[in-house]
Amino acid sequence: MSKRENQAQPAKGKVQVGDWAQDFTLPDQSGAWVCLGDFLGKTAIVLYFYPKDNTSVCTAEACAFRDRYEVFQAAGAEVIGISSDSVESHRHFAQEHELPFLLLSDEGGIIRKRYGVSTAFGLPGRVTYVIDRQGIVRHIFFSQFTSEKHVTEALETLRTIQEEHV
Repeated sequence: MSKRENQAQPAKGKVQVGDWAQDFTLPDQSGAWVCLGDFLGKTAIVLYFYPKDNTSVCTAEACAFRDRYEVFQAAGAEVIGISSDSVESHRHFAQEHELPFLLLSDEGGIIRKRYGVSTAFGLPGRVTYVIDRQGIVRHIFFSQFTSEKHVTEALETLRTIQEEHV
Protein backbone atom coordinates (compact mmCIF):
# COMPACT_ATOMS: atom_id res chain seq x y z
CA MET A 1 0.00 0.00 0.00
CA SER A 2 1.47 3.37 -0.96
CA LYS A 3 1.81 6.24 1.53
CA ARG A 4 -1.03 8.04 -0.25
CA GLU A 5 -3.39 5.03 -0.01
CA ASN A 6 -2.49 4.53 3.64
CA GLN A 7 -3.36 8.09 4.68
CA ALA A 8 -6.71 8.70 3.02
CA GLN A 9 -9.41 6.95 1.10
CA PRO A 10 -10.62 8.23 -2.27
CA ALA A 11 -14.02 9.88 -2.33
CA LYS A 12 -16.90 7.78 -3.57
CA GLY A 13 -19.55 10.18 -4.85
CA LYS A 14 -19.19 12.90 -2.25
CA VAL A 15 -15.93 14.30 -0.93
CA GLN A 16 -15.72 13.93 2.85
CA VAL A 17 -13.23 14.83 5.58
CA GLY A 18 -10.28 12.45 5.33
CA ASP A 19 -10.66 11.93 1.57
CA TRP A 20 -8.14 12.95 -1.01
CA ALA A 21 -9.32 16.12 -2.72
CA GLN A 22 -10.40 15.17 -6.21
CA ASP A 23 -8.14 16.71 -8.83
CA PHE A 24 -9.60 18.80 -11.64
CA THR A 25 -8.66 21.42 -14.20
CA LEU A 26 -10.82 24.48 -14.84
CA PRO A 27 -10.30 27.91 -16.42
CA ASP A 28 -9.75 30.90 -14.15
CA GLN A 29 -10.96 34.48 -14.56
CA SER A 30 -8.21 35.20 -17.09
CA GLY A 31 -8.98 32.07 -19.14
CA ALA A 32 -5.84 30.22 -17.98
CA TRP A 33 -6.29 26.55 -17.09
CA VAL A 34 -5.71 25.78 -13.42
CA CYS A 35 -5.13 22.27 -12.06
CA LEU A 36 -5.82 21.70 -8.37
CA GLY A 37 -3.05 19.10 -8.26
CA ASP A 38 -0.46 21.76 -9.11
CA PHE A 39 -0.92 23.25 -5.62
CA LEU A 40 -0.49 20.00 -3.71
CA GLY A 41 2.75 19.66 -1.81
CA LYS A 42 3.23 23.42 -2.01
CA THR A 43 0.33 24.97 -0.12
CA ALA A 44 -2.90 24.23 1.67
CA ILE A 45 -6.03 25.12 -0.28
CA VAL A 46 -9.25 26.77 0.78
CA LEU A 47 -11.62 25.72 -1.97
CA TYR A 48 -14.98 27.40 -1.78
CA PHE A 49 -18.00 26.73 -3.96
CA TYR A 50 -20.48 29.58 -4.22
CA PRO A 51 -23.74 30.04 -6.15
CA LYS A 52 -23.25 33.10 -8.37
CA ASP A 53 -21.12 36.17 -9.06
CA ASN A 54 -22.53 39.57 -8.12
CA THR A 55 -25.22 38.39 -5.71
CA SER A 56 -25.28 39.90 -2.24
CA VAL A 57 -24.16 36.91 -0.15
CA CYS A 58 -21.63 35.71 -2.74
CA THR A 59 -20.14 39.19 -3.01
CA ALA A 60 -19.91 39.45 0.78
CA GLU A 61 -18.19 36.05 0.91
CA ALA A 62 -15.69 36.90 -1.83
CA CYS A 63 -14.90 40.24 -0.17
CA ALA A 64 -14.46 38.52 3.22
CA PHE A 65 -11.92 36.14 1.65
CA ARG A 66 -10.28 39.14 -0.07
CA ASP A 67 -10.04 41.11 3.17
CA ARG A 68 -8.34 38.18 4.95
CA TYR A 69 -6.33 36.95 1.95
CA GLU A 70 -2.98 37.97 3.46
CA VAL A 71 -3.88 36.05 6.62
CA PHE A 72 -4.63 32.97 4.51
CA GLN A 73 -1.31 33.30 2.73
CA ALA A 74 0.52 33.73 6.04
CA ALA A 75 -1.20 30.52 7.19
CA GLY A 76 0.24 28.74 4.13
CA ALA A 77 -2.96 28.54 2.10
CA GLU A 78 -4.25 29.57 -1.30
CA VAL A 79 -7.91 30.58 -1.70
CA ILE A 80 -9.81 29.36 -4.78
CA GLY A 81 -13.46 30.15 -5.52
CA ILE A 82 -15.62 28.07 -7.87
CA SER A 83 -19.03 28.74 -9.40
CA SER A 84 -20.72 27.85 -12.66
CA ASP A 85 -20.41 31.43 -13.92
CA SER A 86 -18.43 32.03 -17.11
CA VAL A 87 -14.81 33.12 -17.32
CA GLU A 88 -16.04 36.55 -18.46
CA SER A 89 -18.40 36.88 -15.48
CA HIS A 90 -15.54 35.91 -13.12
CA ARG A 91 -13.23 38.42 -14.81
CA HIS A 92 -15.68 41.29 -14.16
CA PHE A 93 -16.48 40.09 -10.63
CA ALA A 94 -12.79 39.79 -9.68
CA GLN A 95 -11.93 43.19 -11.18
CA GLU A 96 -14.89 45.01 -9.64
CA HIS A 97 -14.13 43.69 -6.15
CA GLU A 98 -10.32 43.55 -6.49
CA LEU A 99 -10.17 39.84 -5.67
CA PRO A 100 -6.54 38.67 -5.38
CA PHE A 101 -7.34 34.95 -5.63
CA LEU A 102 -8.45 32.58 -8.37
CA LEU A 103 -12.06 32.20 -9.44
CA LEU A 104 -12.64 29.06 -11.47
CA SER A 105 -15.42 28.58 -13.98
CA ASP A 106 -17.25 25.28 -13.55
CA GLU A 107 -19.82 25.80 -16.30
CA GLY A 108 -22.22 22.89 -16.17
CA GLY A 109 -21.36 22.22 -12.51
CA ILE A 110 -19.29 19.10 -13.22
CA ILE A 111 -16.80 19.65 -10.40
CA ARG A 112 -19.57 20.78 -8.04
CA LYS A 113 -21.33 17.46 -8.69
CA ARG A 114 -18.11 15.48 -8.37
CA TYR A 115 -17.49 17.02 -4.93
CA GLY A 116 -21.10 16.35 -3.92
CA VAL A 117 -22.01 20.00 -3.30
CA SER A 118 -25.78 19.93 -3.04
CA THR A 119 -28.32 22.62 -3.72
CA ALA A 120 -30.04 24.59 -0.97
CA PHE A 121 -33.25 26.55 -1.34
CA GLY A 122 -33.10 25.95 -5.09
CA LEU A 123 -29.61 27.48 -5.38
CA PRO A 124 -26.23 25.83 -5.86
CA GLY A 125 -24.81 25.17 -2.39
CA ARG A 126 -22.19 27.27 -0.61
CA VAL A 127 -19.53 24.88 0.71
CA THR A 128 -15.91 25.44 1.75
CA TYR A 129 -13.27 22.68 1.77
CA VAL A 130 -9.97 23.08 3.59
CA ILE A 131 -7.37 20.84 1.97
CA ASP A 132 -3.95 20.33 3.53
CA ARG A 133 -0.67 20.41 1.61
CA GLN A 134 -0.79 16.66 1.04
CA GLY A 135 -4.23 16.92 -0.58
CA ILE A 136 -6.35 15.56 2.26
CA VAL A 137 -9.66 17.26 2.99
CA ARG A 138 -9.40 18.38 6.60
CA HIS A 139 -12.64 20.35 7.02
CA ILE A 140 -15.91 20.92 5.16
CA PHE A 141 -18.24 23.75 6.03
CA PHE A 142 -21.72 24.33 4.60
CA SER A 143 -23.80 27.41 5.23
CA GLN A 144 -25.90 28.98 2.53
CA PHE A 145 -26.37 32.41 4.11
CA THR A 146 -23.54 33.05 6.58
CA SER A 147 -20.71 33.97 4.23
CA GLU A 148 -18.30 35.35 6.86
CA LYS A 149 -18.42 32.06 8.78
CA HIS A 150 -16.78 30.31 5.79
CA VAL A 151 -13.72 32.52 6.30
CA THR A 152 -13.51 32.04 10.07
CA GLU A 153 -14.04 28.26 9.83
CA ALA A 154 -11.29 27.98 7.21
CA LEU A 155 -8.83 30.05 9.23
CA GLU A 156 -9.52 28.05 12.40
CA THR A 157 -8.85 24.81 10.51
CA LEU A 158 -5.62 26.18 9.02
CA ARG A 159 -4.44 27.19 12.51
CA THR A 160 -5.17 23.66 13.75
CA ILE A 161 -3.18 22.18 10.86
CA GLN A 162 -0.26 24.52 11.61
CA GLU A 163 -0.29 23.57 15.30
CA GLU A 164 -0.07 19.88 14.38
CA HIS A 165 3.21 20.55 12.58
CA VAL A 166 4.90 22.57 15.33
